[in-house]
Amino acid sequence: MAALYVRRHFSCAGSGCSGISSRIAWRQVTDAGTEGVAGGRPLSMIVRQPRFITAAICGAVSYMLMNFLMTAAPLAMQMCGHPQESANLGMQWHVIAMYAPSFFTGRLITRFGAGRVVTLGLLLIGLATAVGLTGIDVRHFWLSLILLGIGWNFGFIGASALVLECHRPEEATRVQSFNDFVVFGTMAVGSFASGSLLASYGWDTVLWVSLVPLALAVAALGAAAWRRPALPVN
Repeated sequence: MAALYVRRHFSCAGSGCSGISSRIAWRQVTDAGTEGVAGGRPLSMIVRQPRFITAAICGAVSYMLMNFLMTAAPLAMQMCGHPQESANLGMQWHVIAMYAPSFFTGRLITRFGAGRVVTLGLLLIGLATAVGLTGIDVRHFWLSLILLGIGWNFGFIGASALVLECHRPEEATRVQSFNDFVVFGTMAVGSFASGSLLASYGWDTVLWVSLVPLALAVAALGAAAWRRPALPVN
C-alpha cells in the first residue's frame, strides 16, 4: 500500500512538473521567434490589471483544486477500504466530466459572460468538496469527482476567457505564457501538497484545506464584481 501510494503521488506530481517544463520551453521558443517583433505594453503593466489578477487567481485555483483533489481521491478510496475498480471507475467519470462540457462551455460564456461561468465553476468545486465531507461511501467519491470535473471545466475555461480580455493581440504571447506559468506552477504545488496532507491527516483534512484557495478565488470574483467595468482593450 505504501509503495503504491508513493508511486502514484510522485507520478501525479511529476505530471505537474512536466506540464510546467513544457510550458516554459514553449515560452522560450515563442519569445525567441517574436523578439523584436511583438509590441504592446510592458508585461508588468498588464499583469497588474485587476481584471487579469482576478482571472489568474480563478484559473490557478480551479486547476490547482482539480489536481489537488483528483490526486488524493483514488488513494483515499483505497484507504477507506474501497476496491481498486471503484477508484478506477470514479476517475473515468471524472475525466469525462472534465472534458464533456467543453462542447457547450463556449456558448455559455458567449451568452452569460465569462465571469458568471467562472462563478458557476467555483460553486461546483465547492459543492464537490461538500459532498466529499458528507461521507466516504463510493457514491460520495464518485459524485464529488464528477462535480469536480465539471467545476474545473467551467472555472478554468471561463478564467482563460477572462485573460483574453486583458491583452491586445500583439501582447498575447507574453500574457498567455505568464498566465500558464502561474496556473501550472500552482498546480504542481497542489499536487505535492495533496499526497502529504492525505498521508498525514486524512481525506477530510484535504477537503477542508481546499476551501481556503476556493474562498480566495470567490473573494477575488466578488471584488471584481464591485468594481466599475473596465473599458475593452484596444
